[in-house]
Amino acid sequence: MQSLPEAPVAIGEAARRSGVSAKMLRHYESLGLLGQVVRTESGYRQYTAADVHTLRFIKRCRDLGFSMAEIAELVNLWQNRSRASASVKRIAQKHVDELSTRIAAMQAMQRSLHDLLQHCHGDARPDCPILDDLAGGKARLHCAHD
Repeated sequence: MQSLPEAPVAIGEAARRSGVSAKMLRHYESLGLLGQVVRTESGYRQYTAADVHTLRFIKRCRDLGFSMAEIAELVNLWQNRSRASASVKRIAQKHVDELSTRIAAMQAMQRSLHDLLQHCHGDARPDCPILDDLAGGKARLHCAHD
């Protein structure tokens, strides 16, 4: 027995099913990530099961921190059954490399702040090595980890 295709749903239901807000759903549509969304005669958007599936794909990409440009590429590759997986891997590898760079930069910031905290008395005195460092003053500290 063949199941009947699901009827298209309005934007609120598509948002609920995909876990994407209606505002972001409209944004993704405006970027062309969903293709042509069907509209009723009165202009209301109608989303198919395939549209909702694409929205879930986009949400997962966003959850992993991919940029909108990367997501557009990934959606196109996902929908293209003759794609080369090497293209997908290239995008993912580039993203991992960028994440590693950002993580290293954040760890350096964390070390610098820990060093500043070590030198701050945190008492009623007005002198503050943290503020001095932020202002680029002569009391600037240099972390041994940098």
